[in-house]
Amino acid sequence: MATWNSRGLRGSTLEDMINMTNDNYRLKNLALIQKIPTPITPVKIDKSSRHITLAYFEQQSTVDYIGAVQGIPVCFDAKECASDTFPLMNVHKHQIEFMQDFEKQDGVAFILIYFTNKNEIFYVPFKDLFAFYTRSINGGRKSFRYEELNQDYKVEKSPGFLVHYLECINKDLVSRE
Repeated sequence: MATWNSRGLRGSTLEDMINMTNDNYRLKNLALIQKIPTPITPVKIDKSSRHITLAYFEQQSTVDYIGAVQGIPVCFDAKECASDTFPLMNVHKHQIEFMQDFEKQDGVAFILIYFTNKNEIFYVPFKDLFAFYTRSINGGRKSFRYEELNQDYKVEKSPGFLVHYLECINKDLVSRE
């Protein structure tokens, strides 16, 4: 079993921005996307603050978010990166397999990466993520660089939407036609 500790909060800034965006998408009837909690079993709890200080993951999580956009099923994971190189070890094999199976069911899978050093967010379509992943398991780079990402998938802010990723989903769908 994997042990939970404070490292799990690394992506909380991006997740907070996505959660606010998703709330606005729901209010405007554009999408219904939910954050999927990672099931944990608490082991130690600080009685004074009632905070969990040690826990075990009950099972491997799939992705951070799942839902539907105008009838299209979507799933994605949110990642933060402090440098220009994103280590693929931050996307686990079981997540790749889940996203691959999701796409086989005509869903749209992707990751959102917040490059904190540049204050930029990118939508990485599953086909691109899978190409990077395949390269890594075939002996290539175990990461990908900021420069390798398609600049058309840079996520722009929009009034009311801190992470307006719907436009990128549309670009992704158009590229599949």
